[in-house]
Amino acid sequence: MFLVFLGSPGAGKGTQAAVISRKLGLAHIASGDLFRQAVEKGTELGKSVKNYMDKGALVPDEVTIQLISERLNEPDCMSGCVFDGFPRTIEQARALDKMLASRGEAIDKAIYIAVPEKELLQRLGGRWICRKCQTPYHQVTSPPKVTGKCDKCGGDLYQRSDDTEETVRERLKVYFAQTTPVLDYYKAEGELVAMDGNRGIEEVSEKIIDVLGPRSVKAK
Repeated sequence: MFLVFLGSPGAGKGTQAAVISRKLGLAHIASGDLFRQAVEKGTELGKSVKNYMDKGALVPDEVTIQLISERLNEPDCMSGCVFDGFPRTIEQARALDKMLASRGEAIDKAIYIAVPEKELLQRLGGRWICRKCQTPYHQVTSPPKVTGKCDKCGGDLYQRSDDTEETVRERLKVYFAQTTPVLDYYKAEGELVAMDGNRGIEEVSEKIIDVLGPRSVKAK
């Protein structure tokens, strides 16, 4: 079984991809992990990835596709895998289809974890960090006992620039501009399944398993 997990920052896509890959006994291929591993290995491809990451730029399709292709050829992917963070563009989606077609396989489902923008802003924009001990807080899910002060050391809390509402809105804008065509692509192929990501983690994963149908669940 080959599954693609799609979802905006803060939607819980990575969490669900990890849960489902474990339940179904499938390899979990997260593009972010592949990038970091390539950089750590110091290969030519890794050096190319690092160059883009250091600039804060997106890794080009051709580099990402090459990394995915190499990972897909490893033994643990022979019976299937869960893609997390890939594909992010139409070019990547088409390349993935070609990779799988060359071995007589195809994407079974593209799972889209849908969360309202208001909730995403709350999840992503409510984080605060202690200046002294770096303990993280969230103004909704894990607020400090005293506003603006760390529970552990009493240090002042601050909000990083990438956690402000303005920055989060821009991140979401970029994501949807880039990924909406991918959603349309899988919808046209009859492979897209939208899931309400505004529910509990276990409830969402159970509904995903139900949608996939009677499968051999290898772990709990």
